[in-house]
Amino acid sequence: MKTFLTAEWKNLVFANYKVDPDVLRAYLPMGAEIDFYEGDCFVSLVGFMFLNTAVKGIRYPFHTNFEEFNLRFYVRFPDGDGWKRGVVFVREIVPRRMITQVARVLYGERYYYHPMKNSLAVSDKEINVKYEFLYRKKWNHIAVTASSTGAELQPGSQTEFITEHYWGYTRRGPGLTSEYKVQHPSWKIHGVTSYSIDCDTLNLYGPDLHRFLINEPDSVFLAAGSAVSVHQRVLHRYNP
Repeated sequence: MKTFLTAEWKNLVFANYKVDPDVLRAYLPMGAEIDFYEGDCFVSLVGFMFLNTAVKGIRYPFHTNFEEFNLRFYVRFPDGDGWKRGVVFVREIVPRRMITQVARVLYGERYYYHPMKNSLAVSDKEINVKYEFLYRKKWNHIAVTASSTGAELQPGSQTEFITEHYWGYTRRGPGLTSEYKVQHPSWKIHGVTSYSIDCDTLNLYGPDLHRFLINEPDSVFLAAGSAVSVHQRVLHRYNP
């Protein structure tokens, strides 16, 4: 499987919400099923940094380091006698127009351009991370204060479920699903001591998801991140 993109994903902030799986059916690619953790369906607001980004080995000026903010949910896809565990993105925000165009055309992902900014402060005891994007003339944000000491993922934990989905799935049209693999090692998790989320979820994601996203998240954590590689897509065809 050929590599399309390499980068580092760093300081990933996850805010995780329980939702009714029925609100996600409209986004579900053919062949994929909702993946549940202990009987619950989750979506995650995620902010993080793309660093040292290269497409097919080429680093493009002004497109190597940038922020991303997305809303995603978790699926599984049949693979012989087992399952591939993946994610579906509801909406992805980046501060580069060219990235939105490439991602939409080649991968069918729901990328949108908005101005963004970030801040990072690290001390011996804590990490402060904030991601912001401009939407409808207002700066939205997700921010955390977390312990500077990271811990290994605990098998069977919610954090393992959220972070250990290594495939991406996208609906490309009637009877057509795009699949791609994302490779990275397991990430260390930093416990969050405080957080702040100010996001126009009603206008970004619609009323059905908004009624869950206005609640306090079920969990919030910071993942350290790592180098990643995104492989070229594979198309699955079904009779529409």
